[in-house]
Amino acid sequence: MTEIMREHTFSDDNQFQIVQGDLTRQNVDAIVNPANARLQHGGGVAGLIVRRGGSEIQKESDRWVQKHGPVSHAEPAHTTAGSLPCERVIHAVGPVWGSGDEDAKLAAAVNGSLQLADQLDLESIAFPAISTGIFGFPKERAAKVILEAIESYFQEYPSSQVKLTRLVLYDDASVETFVRIWDSLHG
Repeated sequence: MTEIMREHTFSDDNQFQIVQGDLTRQNVDAIVNPANARLQHGGGVAGLIVRRGGSEIQKESDRWVQKHGPVSHAEPAHTTAGSLPCERVIHAVGPVWGSGDEDAKLAAAVNGSLQLADQLDLESIAFPAISTGIFGFPKERAAKVILEAIESYFQEYPSSQVKLTRLVLYDDASVETFVRIWDSLHG
């Protein structure tokens, strides 16, 4: 089940939603996987994506890294989505807390994912709270960076063909934090 907690329309009908739900159950063109640079999807959300979508996602990720090398924050990788209800998985590398310049790296991961969605002619994308799990990025700070990065993208690219951007949060604490930060930015 997906419950819409906040909804906003940016210019040119680019819709944004904060929802509580399961990222792997989203019926969108692409979901964003909070990945590591080598695209080894063993734990956290990345592991769940592979378990639910199938081993082909990991195999394609391995081939991507063999061909292109480690994935950067600003230039995510992409694979098919296996048996997930979406078409693509965009593998965005968020920063590990304590690695330095984390805010800029997180904003680059969000921006790069939206740019890639536009390049792939996708109309809808769902993000998790990148880096707030096993990478240790504080949720409140990540919420501000992620929300501002999404809004900035649509201010810079108002004619983006991405018509729906969804931020999908699973647990109550994350939902409360992101909604509170959203409300403080738009109150």
